[in-house]
Amino acid sequence: MRFTVRTPASSANLGPGFDALGLALGLWNEATVDLSGEPGSVTLIGEEAALLDGRENLALTAMRRLADETDRALPPFALTVRTDVPVARGLGSSAAALVAGLVAANHLLGDALSIQDLYSLAWQMEGHGDNVGAALYGGAVMAVPEVPEPVQLLTHERLDLCAVVFIPEETGLTRAARAALPPQIPHADAAFNLAAVGGLVLGLHTGDARLIAAGMHDRLHEPYRARLFPHLEPMAAAARSAGAIGACLSGAGPSVLALCEPHRTEAVGDVWRSAAMSMGVQGDVRQLAVAPGGAEIIDERTQTPRPIRVSTAPSPATARPTRSGTSAHQR
Repeated sequence: MRFTVRTPASSANLGPGFDALGLALGLWNEATVDLSGEPGSVTLIGEEAALLDGRENLALTAMRRLADETDRALPPFALTVRTDVPVARGLGSSAAALVAGLVAANHLLGDALSIQDLYSLAWQMEGHGDNVGAALYGGAVMAVPEVPEPVQLLTHERLDLCAVVFIPEETGLTRAARAALPPQIPHADAAFNLAAVGGLVLGLHTGDARLIAAGMHDRLHEPYRARLFPHLEPMAAAARSAGAIGACLSGAGPSVLALCEPHRTEAVGDVWRSAAMSMGVQGDVRQLAVAPGGAEIIDERTQTPRPIRVSTAPSPATARPTRSGTSAHQR
């Protein structure tokens, strides 16, 4: 038996939706499980493999965690992980790895847990539900505490959105991005964010580009993180001037995300390359589709992907999402 789990990159927050909103992007990691391979072997391949060499393998950690949660034993297997989602750049690499491991282990154990259970466990491990919700379900999602599934906000039928992402060569430290946030914010800034995220959620749900544009502004975390990433504000302004609907820091950074209509992607990419050159910031500009689906299993015999989209109720024994987590990759 041999199969592969694919999981997409994701961009969290989307501006004001701190720890709540996530968007799946068309850039994928893969975890291949081979029961006939050398038991216990773990192989890293892909663009980001060198950065992960010697670190904890989150896919394997997640597989073991699911086995513990279900009181089941995983069969012997070899694991190959392809990591093409940029690491430590604010594009959900840890969420992609955790979701891949949970889905793979669940498949090995005969789908012992429902998708809601997987989401709950992924939330607990990651510490927030936005990236893992996007990686598991796809599209744009809103993670709501005590709700067993993320609220899905975006379909291609409602709005044809593309993402343009500037990915700096230099990685970001999540703990530094978290430490940059003040313990308190002014009441006026909190009120601004409430209004902005409400408009953004409604815009994503209805396909109203005007609301998305008005909503992709933040006073909760971006002004403080912009001190760590001075390219953020100039690039966000340049993207909007080139016709992007909105632009924001992607997750904890340092990547920057712009949402735009397909015919605007080239213009946004061009102004970002010029801006990066003028600021002396090394990085890559990528045009990515919004991934409408999340994690999927590919059977090696048929090469047919199977989305992880079941509707069974969550098991009562599985804990609901909490705001405490065990991952060091919190934003």
